[in-house]
Amino acid sequence: MLYRRRELDLPNGNLDTPVLFPVRNLGKRSSDNTPTYVGDIPDFSSAIINARSIRNRDPMWNRLTNGVTLREEMDVPEDTIVFADSGGFDFTSGEVDTTPKETLETQRQLNADIYGTVDVPLSRKNRAAENQDRIEQSIQFALEASDHHDGDSLLLASVHGYDPETIRNNIQHLEKYGDFHGYALGSLVPIRTDYEKVTSLVLAARKATEKHLHVYGLGGLVYQPLLLYLGVDSFDSSAFIRAAGNRNYLIPGFGGEELQNIEEMERLPCPCPICGQRTLDDIRQDRTALTQHNLWALATELRRFRYVAESERDIENYLDLRFRGNEVTQRAYKTAKQQIRRLV
Repeated sequence: MLYRRRELDLPNGNLDTPVLFPVRNLGKRSSDNTPTYVGDIPDFSSAIINARSIRNRDPMWNRLTNGVTLREEMDVPEDTIVFADSGGFDFTSGEVDTTPKETLETQRQLNADIYGTVDVPLSRKNRAAENQDRIEQSIQFALEASDHHDGDSLLLASVHGYDPETIRNNIQHLEKYGDFHGYALGSLVPIRTDYEKVTSLVLAARKATEKHLHVYGLGGLVYQPLLLYLGVDSFDSSAFIRAAGNRNYLIPGFGGEELQNIEEMERLPCPCPICGQRTLDDIRQDRTALTQHNLWALATELRRFRYVAESERDIENYLDLRFRGNEVTQRAYKTAKQQIRRLV
């Protein structure tokens, strides 16, 4: 098992890893659809934001450059740890409209603790040559960011590739020619249903560096235990928001269930602060409450894994049970287990 615990010393405080960064949709729309959680869920004193979206929303950016702090805008304590992603996902189908230097200036203005470098995500729809161009462009952007970065915030180079060798070579190249605190693996969301492929890419990244490893976009219930087992230090997720939008109720250890399929119950099976005192009908009619519950579900999944690991129980036995009943994820886990056993 490659699971590990560390502590990051960041400008706005210390952060224990592994950790999930909940997505804050600040700047993506007129109002942020992420409900309050900092201070309510002890596990989450952090957030990931899209720096480009905030910079491009003029009223918000004007406030942030005229005395309002990012955390005031977010209505969270000033010691909340913020990961400022470059917004590269927006470039999946559009042109890159920023530079590494401009993005760093935005991230500094936001007083973020962790910076993700500008990147151009891959797509299965693209030809191999186009994806290769995007991989090389992302590497160049990362190296430019390395040249311009100073200060105490962590700089994570965004890395892409659809085969383990590419991932490994990219990280080794960036290690040789740049100065990074860690790496952030992207372009996995479009291939997230190919669990074996994703697992092989994450493991390649983990084997290539001992530095901090973040995985973009795969912090949901199914992937969390896999990523933790593979030694990933952090990940982010908007699954709790998207699931609630589709009226899906997340259940730790199981996955999601559409509320329309849950009928003959007065109360839901979760004792979290949201569900514990409310009826099924209440939750069904309150999207914000459902979103908050879903985030509690992600926290519970993380707590369970930590408990098993820290209590020195057999983590592989736990995962054997965790993935039983889902042939696809079970096969991906078995593949990862075989590869890890060859390493240790």
